[in-house]
Amino acid sequence: MSYKMIKSVSILVLAVIFTALSGCKTGEKARLTNLQTEGEFSSGAIIQSITFVDKGKFSNKTLKKKLDFKVGDNFDSVLIESGRYELSEFYRKKGYAEVKVTLDNSELVHGRVAYIIDKGTRYKIKSVKFKGNKLIKTGNLRSIIKTKTNEWFFWSSYYTEEKIASDVKRLKDAYYQRGFLNYDIQVLGRSDITFLIDEGPRYKINKIEVTGNKEFDNETLLSKFELETGSIYYPLKAKAQAERILNMYREKGYVEVNIKYEHSFTEVGNNTVDINFDITEGIKFRIGRVEIIGNEQTQDKVIRNVLEEYKFSPGQLYNANMAPPEGGGELESRVRGATLAEEVSITPVISEPNQESDMLDATVSITEGLTGMWNPGIAYGTDDGFVGMLSWSQGNFDITDWPESFGEFITMQSFKGAGQRLSVNLRPGKEISSYSVSLTEPYFRNKPISLNVAGQSWERWYSSHDEKRTKGTFSFQKRYRSLWRTNFGFRVENVDVGGIEYDAPQEIIDFKGNNLLIGTKFGFGRDETDDMYLPSSGYVFNFDYEHVTGDDDFGILEGYGVFYKTLYKDFRDRKTILAAKLLAGTISSNAPFYEKFYAGGIGNYGIRGFEYRGISDRALPNYDYPIGSDSIFLANAEVSVPLIGDNVSLLFFVDIGTVNTGPYRISAGGGLQVMVPQFLGPVPIRFTFAEPIRKDDYDETQSFSFFMGGMFPY
Repeated sequence: MSYKMIKSVSILVLAVIFTALSGCKTGEKARLTNLQTEGEFSSGAIIQSITFVDKGKFSNKTLKKKLDFKVGDNFDSVLIESGRYELSEFYRKKGYAEVKVTLDNSELVHGRVAYIIDKGTRYKIKSVKFKGNKLIKTGNLRSIIKTKTNEWFFWSSYYTEEKIASDVKRLKDAYYQRGFLNYDIQVLGRSDITFLIDEGPRYKINKIEVTGNKEFDNETLLSKFELETGSIYYPLKAKAQAERILNMYREKGYVEVNIKYEHSFTEVGNNTVDINFDITEGIKFRIGRVEIIGNEQTQDKVIRNVLEEYKFSPGQLYNANMAPPEGGGELESRVRGATLAEEVSITPVISEPNQESDMLDATVSITEGLTGMWNPGIAYGTDDGFVGMLSWSQGNFDITDWPESFGEFITMQSFKGAGQRLSVNLRPGKEISSYSVSLTEPYFRNKPISLNVAGQSWERWYSSHDEKRTKGTFSFQKRYRSLWRTNFGFRVENVDVGGIEYDAPQEIIDFKGNNLLIGTKFGFGRDETDDMYLPSSGYVFNFDYEHVTGDDDFGILEGYGVFYKTLYKDFRDRKTILAAKLLAGTISSNAPFYEKFYAGGIGNYGIRGFEYRGISDRALPNYDYPIGSDSIFLANAEVSVPLIGDNVSLLFFVDIGTVNTGPYRISAGGGLQVMVPQFLGPVPIRFTFAEPIRKDDYDETQSFSFFMGGMFPY
């Protein structure tokens, strides 16, 4: 039997049920199915036409697509009846809840299929209300359901049974996960919809038990558990604790561990439950052989370097927390980031059932993707103005893979496979222009040490002068398994100060022409954030000292830290996140003006509500031009609240900062953040409005800011 026939028979079964429920006449259905046997229509008859009566706004072409037959096909009563069902479903999903589709049997005997469509009333949703809810606010319930009074602006929303049933399920899940175990939800109306809610009692915890555990004791497994005896029982928190216990075991090599949790009701009328976490530990595995497959261009060592950095190598405990057997783990994400692969999966190779061993092999499967990208475009930011962009990057570069022919060079088949990052950027602009090339080796000598070599030409036009910088840099950063990192860097830079205005201050005139800088920097830091692109918890900090010689001799000491915390998770698991940043820096007083600190704008030293470099020491006697400051302190706090889906958020923030002259500046404001998918991860575009609450008389202010980058760029 063909797939088409199987589908038709299945639909026919549903159609028969639908016919019975919708009240269609049994005689009509019987007449259709018996047409061929009665001899009114021979088995070889051909369908002459297909028409739709009272079809409404839908075209014949649209409706015919719902059928599994067409004009010219052999007559098939099964397919014709299934078409009636398909048309009914189509109209019902478009909001015609009472639609009835019948066949004109008088036309069938002549080989013409005519569907008569009685659409019935189409119910436009005018209102959505909730009654009976006491402990969960109506606003929260509205955020859960999909049924709205309108879809998009002037497009109306119509009643469908599927939509309402789906919303009831969402509401039930929300109540259940928040401790309402004996609720009831009913729905009234089709145009004015009312969800009638009987919340029932909230259940409390009588006792918590853990069984089957040997590796960890009960106290360890239940540490940091948000539920305790006597508190409200939240199944969502119990699930989170079960996942935490699972991860604890998986980190220790228990790949096949199984955690079951359930609640049981105690005495009737007592409104309490007992919670039990039942653990089946299984075997504690170590990693045997690691096989890498699918990487035709990427060298094995690129992948193994990542695995070894995270202790996923032969002899180590099989960390199934980072590489869970079901996939989607952090280690797979790290390998994908290092190789720019489309997909990465790390799968344990389970031994034969009769073969007991504490060694477990693993297969790393790579689906390679595009690693090179051209990116032309135009960008705008309030700090930099309009900037043209033309960049090329190769995320899987190999500086030793020279082309064997000119054709291989043209087709870009060479210089690939070692996991290095090569980037070339051309960014001419009206206020600032920059041209750069950089090469990064993330595993120098196959160790968790990043080597970066870069060259850059940079030019900016200020109100008092023009500044052109040409520099070369190289730096090392060593990463430790304890999440600490140390760094060392070196730069050689020429700063050309020209185009000096006639009234420019002496602090700028003194450095007219070329100025040589030779800097040596070293520092340390730590990163404990939960996500490398969009952190929602944890912290990151870094401290650096750079000593600069050349035409001048001075030192720069600087440190920053950013703290992230999830303040609230809504019914759709969207997070409201607090981000707080502290930055402090000091520089020797004999440093040139172009190396000093300037605050304001939205960059590294941003205080929104002020212009780029709008906060600074200023030249005497007129205070017209900023000349930089020897010290700076910034404190920023920002809350992002999800607004539409996961990609649009509202921003609320307060920025505080000072330089070594003037008072503390304070600004507050809000804005909008839109997440845009990019090559290596999502990038926020931010539109913000801020007003200074406190400022100095000579500060330059700016209400609107636009920026494309992270929450706190650095």
